[in-house]
Amino acid sequence: MRVAFVRKGGSGKTTLSALFSRHLAHSGAPVVAIDGDINQHLAYALGLDENASFGAPPLSARTGEIKDYLRGTNPRIPSRDAMVKTTPPGRGSRLLRLLGDDEIHAHHVQSVHGVPLMVTGAFGESDLGVACYHSKLGAVELYLNHLVDEPAEYVVLDMTAGADAFASGLFTRFDMTFLVVEPTRKSVSVYRQYREHAAEFGIPIAVVGNKITGEDDLLFLKEHAGDDLLAHCEQSPFVRAQEQGRAHGELEPHNARTLDRLRETVDARPKDWAAFQRHAVEFHLRNATAWANSASGRDLATQVDPDFQHGPAALATYA
Repeated sequence: MRVAFVRKGGSGKTTLSALFSRHLAHSGAPVVAIDGDINQHLAYALGLDENASFGAPPLSARTGEIKDYLRGTNPRIPSRDAMVKTTPPGRGSRLLRLLGDDEIHAHHVQSVHGVPLMVTGAFGESDLGVACYHSKLGAVELYLNHLVDEPAEYVVLDMTAGADAFASGLFTRFDMTFLVVEPTRKSVSVYRQYREHAAEFGIPIAVVGNKITGEDDLLFLKEHAGDDLLAHCEQSPFVRAQEQGRAHGELEPHNARTLDRLRETVDARPKDWAAFQRHAVEFHLRNATAWANSASGRDLATQVDPDFQHGPAALATYA
């Protein structure tokens, strides 16, 4: 099951992504966390020392190699140059199992305090003025397009802040999207933007209130988020101590119960591979028309394999 945490900057989405990933990993569940935020702080939120660097190469540093591996023997994709971030898999493509024996997981996953983590890569000096951050996320989109995850397996993505997450089709790659909302008008405004965009494509969302200090905060979120409000986290001395580099016991019982509630919600979602494939094809064709045909000099609509159906059956048949 794929889970995304999104919201405006400073809402605590990276902290919640880390807490949820750790919660899953410590339960023994197979999980991969992915840092897809421009600030690249998830490793440190998981406990990596501030003076240390993440050792595994970022996904964006090896996008060409990732394309070569994933296209496999698919005759519709003759080269890495013919493959764009939205190119869907077809017969001959290599499909992935979560934490499987493949070169993508082998090269890019590093354990941080027991949580397998991949990172997209930071926005560097060479990117300034010539690239947008979404170019870094192309390898993540390819990874998710080719992944066949099973129930009780989890991918947790810390997304870019705000409604900017809708600048690509990546927002359709998840079984559940958690919107982390503070009890402020600005945070609620971003939530409303995201809700409208998600509703257009039938993307399931739920609101997780964060930094709740009392009943007034909770009532404010109930008023503005209504039935979308799934659970909330209270101000956490445990999290603050971690952010300051101090050990401080265990996560507070209420906040631990919130993590349980999030997992229960994800586990209750049915896996809809037909919708996943439909969205993948739709956004590939959109991108092909908008820019990719021109950029590649090819008609990328021909990359869609009409006889390919994603999911466990495809993994057994084509991988």
